[in-house]
Amino acid sequence: MSSIFSKIIAGEIPCYKIYEDDKAFAFLDIRPETKGHTLVVPKTEVDKIYDLNEEDYIGLMLAAKKVARHMEDVFGARTLLKVVGTEVPHAHIHLEPLDESWYYGRTLELSEAEMKEIQEKLAF
Repeated sequence: MSSIFSKIIAGEIPCYKIYEDDKAFAFLDIRPETKGHTLVVPKTEVDKIYDLNEEDYIGLMLAAKKVARHMEDVFGARTLLKVVGTEVPHAHIHLEPLDESWYYGRTLELSEAEMKEIQEKLAF
């Protein structure tokens, strides 16, 4: 059975896509801890990030680096990178722009208009 992230990548479930290449897919988290909170996922479905083969792992990390740098340019704030890996059984990286209001564990309630505005700013 496909993970929710595989369904998002396949276009079966809508998302606020930020970036895509041959190895990775990035989209806004629907339960963001900060404005712009983005998930970067490998196109290869594996449960844990260290289960990726070397080529897919490197591709995922390069995509996360590219998206994080872009986020810093857009938001002018440092970007937190974290790998938690417990919410969905599909490897993923969280990228969170940090601002003065950030604190661990907070979840924001953003409107669809706010999500689309952030998507437009971040989309490649």
